[in-house]
Amino acid sequence: MNSYTDLNLPKISLKRIVVIGAGFAGLHFVKKIKGTQFQVVLIDKNNYHTFQPLLYQVATAGLEPDSIAHAVRTVFHNRKNFHFRYANVLEINQEEKSILTDLGAVSYDYLVIATGSKTNYYGNKNVEQNTFPMKSIPEALDLRSILLQNFEQALLTNDLEERQRLMNYVIVGGGPTGVELAGALAELKNHILPYDYPEIDVRRMNVHLVQSNDALLNGMSAKSSEQAKNYLEKEGVQLWFNTRVLDYDGKCVDTDNVDLEANTLIWAAGVMGATISGFNENQIIGNRYKVNDYNLVDESDCVFAIGDVACMMSEKYPKGHPMMAQPAIQQGKHLVKNIQLLTENKKPIPFSYKDKGSMATIGRNKAVVDLPNYHTSGFFAWFIWMFVHLISLVGFRNKAIALVNWIVQYMNYNKSVRLIIRPYKKE
Repeated sequence: MNSYTDLNLPKISLKRIVVIGAGFAGLHFVKKIKGTQFQVVLIDKNNYHTFQPLLYQVATAGLEPDSIAHAVRTVFHNRKNFHFRYANVLEINQEEKSILTDLGAVSYDYLVIATGSKTNYYGNKNVEQNTFPMKSIPEALDLRSILLQNFEQALLTNDLEERQRLMNYVIVGGGPTGVELAGALAELKNHILPYDYPEIDVRRMNVHLVQSNDALLNGMSAKSSEQAKNYLEKEGVQLWFNTRVLDYDGKCVDTDNVDLEANTLIWAAGVMGATISGFNENQIIGNRYKVNDYNLVDESDCVFAIGDVACMMSEKYPKGHPMMAQPAIQQGKHLVKNIQLLTENKKPIPFSYKDKGSMATIGRNKAVVDLPNYHTSGFFAWFIWMFVHLISLVGFRNKAIALVNWIVQYMNYNKSVRLIIRPYKKE
């Protein structure tokens, strides 16, 4: 391993802010912070920002992966005193105000942790080993590959039970990711795969959605939950409520309600903060950093956490803010103001989350949208969902590619990126 002292950063008189993570929180923080006041160093294990709400479309051949990813250096190529380092952060030394990465160590005056979240398997090792998560572009591409590989293999096998397992898909988790993924798989079954695989009776393909409680889309209105349920059932998705997954061996999903035979289990049942070692137990709560109203980590005077990895408890949010894009974006922007106030020896402003609403799409012309004072579903909701996601993508090229893909798919259901670029192989 090469070791670069301070990651070969130039030494200047400005205070250094190191930001870990180029997700929604980190990206919006760096966009707002002034390079004339600070030297800003952004570190991420990828050299691109991922628009995670559309990962499911990459997994189901609706979008190319590069349409939801944007190079970090391109976003900030004109920024003064900005530096990006492509590295994995291994540990944080709070006493020495330094970070250890796989490329060496780097010091900081202020540290902003925006590492986001990772898949939570709740300690089930078999599930972790045998299921498909969907938190990154490589994971979405793996899922796309296995989806197509299963049908290629189903063409060849004479074992009817094995063929059925190859055509069965179980999704665990009835949140937005699980609901949107189930809807996309149902559209593939109903409108696309029968033409790709005329030798197989695609009607025998099953999409199961397993939810641990009695409703979909927790956090959204009861009306949206019921509407999403109706949409999925009309598309042929089999819903299993009040059902918990106990185990999975790669062929049979063992639950406390029913056993489901399937070679593919997709895990969308929960996330937890992606914390980094170097903090004591008082600074971490529920796998997230415990922060005050200013996003300052407990027992620290210069380490901040924002987004999914931050737990800011309040009367309204006793377990912290929901681990979604909007709280992360708002915390990233707000922290910029507070750091500037702190450097001026002024009192910081407490963070206040403004809930702008939630939405989920179940397929073509089918979506649910909950705004603070308004609810809608159907085509208009689907149009709102598409518009919001389109303008939220980073970069004009990404917006153009996504729009063209959606127009083509709307006209003829043609998901043209049904490609096995990198065949998936179980380790």
